[in-house]
Amino acid sequence: MYRIRATTVVRRASRAVPRIPFHAIITRPYFQQSRFYLHIALGRGAARISLPPGVIVGVLRRWIVSPAFYRNIGLISAAAGGIYLCNLEQVPMTGRWRFNIISSSIEQKLGVVGVEQVRQEYGEQFIPEDDPRVRTVKNVLAKLLPYAEGEFLKDMNWEVIVIECLDNNTFVYPGGKIFFNTGLLALCKDEDDVAVILGHEIAHIVARHSAERLSQGFLVSLILLSLSLFDTSLPSWKYLINRFLRMPASRMQEAEADYIGLMMMTQGCYKPQTAIDFWARMKEMQSQQPTQLLDTHPSHHDREENFREWLPEAMEKAQASECSGTS
Repeated sequence: MYRIRATTVVRRASRAVPRIPFHAIITRPYFQQSRFYLHIALGRGAARISLPPGVIVGVLRRWIVSPAFYRNIGLISAAAGGIYLCNLEQVPMTGRWRFNIISSSIEQKLGVVGVEQVRQEYGEQFIPEDDPRVRTVKNVLAKLLPYAEGEFLKDMNWEVIVIECLDNNTFVYPGGKIFFNTGLLALCKDEDDVAVILGHEIAHIVARHSAERLSQGFLVSLILLSLSLFDTSLPSWKYLINRFLRMPASRMQEAEADYIGLMMMTQGCYKPQTAIDFWARMKEMQSQQPTQLLDTHPSHHDREENFREWLPEAMEKAQASECSGTS
């Protein structure tokens, strides 16, 4: 997701589009009072498993004193390690190793649910395809897509939808559906700026970040379920996991999408220097930002510095491509 925080509050003429995509179907832990619940959303419904602490402690004690306890621990650990190792894969275009148990087909089916929800709730704010702004965004998309790497992308039906909304935001769903708010589009001076944003969103799909987040959520749920067996302070653990695991992982994905997007826009003959200028401009527009440790996105300053670091590599890629005149 591409998000820019505005310094001034603008009265919106239309309903705000949700900022957090891919929320329709998700596995997450939920804590209420002293009881642990595991919510698994399935379509429109959800299954909830209630685990009273007393029952958990009793089962745990009987298991610990059983002769097969250590053998079972070994088998469970070996099985968990095997599952983890068998589901390691590399992110296209960066080579980063990550854990992922969600297939591309499942990921795209889950994305359909979120896309349909956006269409139903905000379809009246969709701008017609013959609008010049829509044509501009689609033109940039067409130039970037040839440089998106991944076997699962071959049959993907890409679509970009511009929404009449003053939020400085754009977001993407699995399956190649990109939603671009006019509030953010208005901040773009030219197609190069649009390429910075679109490249970032395409990169989220290329890297399958939504599947990675769901896989991480599965691991986190197992960890929290294990901690609940020992009657620990689950809300505190949930805070620590969000602070030191989920948020850093989200910032890492955003930075990775910036990198992949920069390489794609360079190959598409857009100026890589534009990314630095764009984030420098955004930094000037917003003098105050939340502490990065408490946010899911890198700060504008850090993004600008990241692009400066990657610029030499992008220029080499431009020189090796048909865009030798890119500067």
